[in-house]
Amino acid sequence: MADGNVSRYVKLSKDQAPVEDITPGELNQPIQVPQLAVHRCMECGQPLPESYQPPSDEEWTTGIFGCAEDPESCWTGLFCPCVLFGRNIENLQEIPWTNACVCHGMCVEGGMALAAATALFHGIDPKTSFLICEGLLFAWWMCGIYTGLFRQSLQKKYHLKNSPCDPCLVHCCMHSCAICQEHRELKNHLSDNSAVAMTVINPPPVQEMNSGENKETATSSGNGEQSNLEIQPL
Repeated sequence: MADGNVSRYVKLSKDQAPVEDITPGELNQPIQVPQLAVHRCMECGQPLPESYQPPSDEEWTTGIFGCAEDPESCWTGLFCPCVLFGRNIENLQEIPWTNACVCHGMCVEGGMALAAATALFHGIDPKTSFLICEGLLFAWWMCGIYTGLFRQSLQKKYHLKNSPCDPCLVHCCMHSCAICQEHRELKNHLSDNSAVAMTVINPPPVQEMNSGENKETATSSGNGEQSNLEIQPL
């Protein structure tokens, strides 16, 4: 190195102790840069500006009372709504359906079971009516808040408008119908994504040479070399 150039490296001596212990791989962690974060459309992946708000003007593929279009989800949502709600959560957010099913059962079905058990074992009188009403009110409130938030995330992903009214109010008044409608909506969108046409390109076939072809090639090359020989007198 030339004398005029100043080295950018620091020479460490053996007696110099490290400033801090660095774990291997600690300095290779990814760094979040806000300027490089690009907002993209969840449907097509197109870059969007930061101030962009997707318009919620898309129509639902099925109506709120179209439960007869899918009898399987209709019966499941009527007699076991917690299972159908768990399946919807799993399809939308890739969360195990058992977690959402247990939460739904504890919050919604749990309040209704508490009110029914109180009325069955203690009867309906002024003393137990408060507990019955409290259980039903808790189930109704949790039904609107907990499941309404899921409906909002579904509408935000597919740009769906409020139909027929606010998501929380829909679940408070028509809980089973709303779950069935959300299941049909997810089912239709997933089937559309799986039906995308794909172009399959097959690789060219592998070319191989047989032993017979090798012999013929060697023979022809040998004949060609012999034909080129000339006899010259000494």
